[in-house]
This record gives sequence, C-alpha cells and structure tokens, in this order.
Amino acid sequence: MGTHMSAGDALHHLTVSRAADLIGAGSLSPVALVEAVLARAADVQPIIHAYVALQADTAQAEAHVAAAEIAAGRRRGPLHGIPFAVKDTIDTQGLPAAAGSRLRLDHVPAGDATAVHRLRQAGAILIGKLATYEFGTGTGNDLAELPFEPARNPWDPARLAAGSSTGAGAAVACGAAVFALGSDTGGSVRLPAASCGAIGLKPTYGLVSRAGMLPNCWSLDAAGPITWSAADAGLVLDAIAGHDPQDPTSVAWPSNRAAARPVRGLRIGVLRRFHERDIASDPAIATGFDAVVAALGRLGATLVEVDLPASLQDFRACNRIINISECLAAHAEDYRTRRTLMGTALREKFAAGLGVSALDYLDAQRWRRVLADAVRGLFDTCDIVLCAGTTRPPPLFADRAAVAAFTAESAMAVFNISGLPAISVRAGFCPDGMPVGVQLAAPAFGEALLVGVAQALEEATPWAALRPRPETMADRQAVFPPAVTTQPDAPAAARAAGIAIANGLDPDATDIAQIAAQAASTAAAVGRIPKPLPRSLEPLPRLIIPEPS
Repeated sequence: MGTHMSAGDALHHLTVSRAADLIGAGSLSPVALVEAVLARAADVQPIIHAYVALQADTAQAEAHVAAAEIAAGRRRGPLHGIPFAVKDTIDTQGLPAAAGSRLRLDHVPAGDATAVHRLRQAGAILIGKLATYEFGTGTGNDLAELPFEPARNPWDPARLAAGSSTGAGAAVACGAAVFALGSDTGGSVRLPAASCGAIGLKPTYGLVSRAGMLPNCWSLDAAGPITWSAADAGLVLDAIAGHDPQDPTSVAWPSNRAAARPVRGLRIGVLRRFHERDIASDPAIATGFDAVVAALGRLGATLVEVDLPASLQDFRACNRIINISECLAAHAEDYRTRRTLMGTALREKFAAGLGVSALDYLDAQRWRRVLADAVRGLFDTCDIVLCAGTTRPPPLFADRAAVAAFTAESAMAVFNISGLPAISVRAGFCPDGMPVGVQLAAPAFGEALLVGVAQALEEATPWAALRPRPETMADRQAVFPPAVTTQPDAPAAARAAGIAIANGLDPDATDIAQIAAQAASTAAAVGRIPKPLPRSLEPLPRLIIPEPS
C-alpha cells in the first residue's frame, strides 16, 4: 500500500505557492491549471469519491477570465487563478449545500459564505463541493446510510479519510483540488489532513467568519484551510481572515499578532501526555512524534518538556457536552419534525443533547475556562507546543471500533476548547504506508508563527515529496459495516421515553434506543466536570479569546 509519486510530476500536484509563482511569471495559465485539476478530479472520483458536486464549465470559464485579467496587469494576488473546493456544509452560490443529509438535498444557497466570497474576491476559482459527514458531525461509522458515496482515503481507498471535512483531505492529497476550505469543531479540518497526509490549519476562534457555514457548535466552530504545503495554508488564511459584520463572534487581525520567526532559538514545548499517558497510542504515532522532535532539534529549536493538569479525556468530555447541546439547539426543529430522514450518527448526537441540562451545559462552559487557562499557561514557558493529533493511523472502514476511536481518541479538541490556533503537520508514515500527523499550536493569533515552523519542518523532512496514487489502488474496496442498534433494558427505555416526551417528541423505538444508548456516555462526560467549580467562573459570551488590541 501507499504507492508514491513525486510532488512535482504533474500540474495537479502544484502547491498554491508554486502555481502562484508560475502564474505570476507568465509560465502557467490558470486555464491549464484548472483543466489539469478538473481532469484529475474526474479521474480519481470513482475511487475516492471526494466530490458531491463539480462545476467544470463554470470553473473553466472563470479560468479564462482570470487569465485575461492577469495578462492585462490586473492580478489580484497569489490566489488569482488557483482552483479550490469547499466542504458541503459551507454555502456557495448556485451549488448545492446538502451537508451530507437527505434533509438538505434541495438546498441551493443564493449567496456565498463570507470565506468563500473572500476567496473569490482574491481570484480563486471554485470547482466543486466536497463530501462531509451529515451536518459535519460524527465519527464515520454511519456513512453507508447517507445519500452520497463516502469519501475514501487516497492512500488506501479501503480506509477512512476522516472527517468531517472528509472530501477536503482526500481531494487535496491527491491533487483533485489545489486547496480546500473546511470547518473544525473538534478536529474536522485537522483530522482529515492528518489522515490523508496534508496540512490542516484551525485558526484562532473568531478569526475567520462562520457566516454562511452550517452551525455545528457556535462556541467551538472554526473555518480553516486544508492544503498540501504549510505556506499555502498561510496564503489562504490571509485571504479569508478578518472581521465580518455578519458573524458577531468574528474579530480582526490584531496589530500585535505573532509574526513568523526562524525556528532556531524558538522554545518548542513538547507535550507527550496525550499519546504516552492518556491513550495507549499506536507505535507509529510515537515514532512520528519523536521524528518531529528530532527534526525541530536539528533546526535549532530549544525543546522544553511541558505538561497539562488535565487529560485528553477531560478535553473530549467538555467538548462533547458543549457540542451536543449547541448542535441540538441549532437544529432542534429538524430533529423534532424530520429526524427519520437523518442518519444514525446525527440522530444519536441529538438524542444525547436531550439528556444535557442547562446546569450541565453552563458548568461545562465554566470548566472550559479552567481547561483553556491551562492550555494558555503552556505558553508561559514556550512559543509553540508540539503534541499528538491523532493517536492511531487511519483505520479500515470495516473496523467499526477503530473508526470510532480514530476521532474519539484524538487530541484535536484541546484547541477548540481553548480557541487557540493549531496546525496538523506530517510526521512520516506507518509501516504499511499510511500517513502520520502531529499538531503544532500557538497562542491566540499566532498563525504566522505556526505556519513558519510548519514550513521549516516541511523543508527539513522528506514527507511532503510523497503523494498518494489512488488510481493504482482502485481494487481496494471499502467495506462499510451496517449500523448497529441495541435494545435498551426496560428501565433505560422508560427513562429514554420520558426524556423524549418531555422534549416534545412522539418517540418511536429508534428514538428510545438512541436516547438510552447515549445516556451513559453523556452522563460519564458530565461526571468529569470538577465539583464544585469556583463561583467566579461565569460563562461569559466571549469565553476564550480576548478582543484583539
């Protein structure tokens, strides 16, 4: 498995940075680039199923316009003429935004999400919409129930591409998009990037507008790019960042934001607890982590061992309580009236939300402040933190337990809870050829610092030169196990029915089974909240990131 090719072998494998240089020099036409990427997307679509919609004719027409503008001296910047694609939970004018759901198959937005609009204003050319889990949530275990073919991992189509920006990771890795825009609530940009060997950047909370993006969890959601190179992530972020009146949580770049610096002399905090103490990680993760530590040392960084007082499981529990509560609040009417059209994962998530009280939710937000303060405290002794992202390699779809664990045992939620920027970077390959990733994180608005360190790592290691070739692995078939439903015992069923009726539902057997199944795990998450929390920890609206100066 894991057949490789050189990153420089074809136009569709150009990075944003390289393509921009060639277009600026007059050596490459946007028309040729768009046609090459569209051809690649068409070739690999039957194997990896990254797209749910392509607009080839429109993209080609826009490429001709871009070529004419650039030839006339009206180049808008490095993204002008660069083809990109967007997760299907994000609005794009005239293209469906079904969010992987039967509930939204007829939803065609009248306008673009703010981030998409800004990319178009920068001259980037939208070529299509990318596969996602339903409503941008779940672990990937119910994909066979959904209305679109699930995206596959381009390194091995029998394996998970991870989610929920699943098509974005797959498309970028194999050259079916030069870059992609996704969203991240507990790792949904960084998970597919790690799974597919790409770069995934979750910005500081509020730095990129979520206007026009289907909400998953208002206080955790972030939009961010998936790219092949670290420098590309910075270029895309520059185009989409900044305050938007349509998103009241959005902020402008602060004047004192951290700038890129040479790695030599930077203090890198090495945080090992997630993959060494909290989770028994796969040996390939530990090997990749150590390889990145060694590379940073060779680059001249000062390596500082750091630790947190809270476990990965604490961050995941806090994220779960907040996420399921806010997601249900955002989509309660759909759940009440059209839940029979939903896949198992989405129904189960909403069922779990029914069991969270207002007190539990507010206590989770208060606990979040404690956890976020601990993460921010890491940067008292270091400039950047290195930690695990995933704790296992991308699993086979057929391994239901491993598919669920890939998301549930990841450390991505740490930086959604804290609101701080984090980037998934390469850390090598497993013995079977599947990619391994780790995370770098920075203080608020430290994206340029993150990108600079990630770029230095990229240049000092060989991993970015290797790209997947899914066309050589078309015989690797994904096996999607059927959804599993268990019947609750009588007391649990009675409690579940009571919860459903109290929330205005006329429950059927599926509702009762799902509510009962979710009750124990939700109660376990609530049980991790420290008691009592300090009375001074009010759940203020701006929980995490202060207003920029």
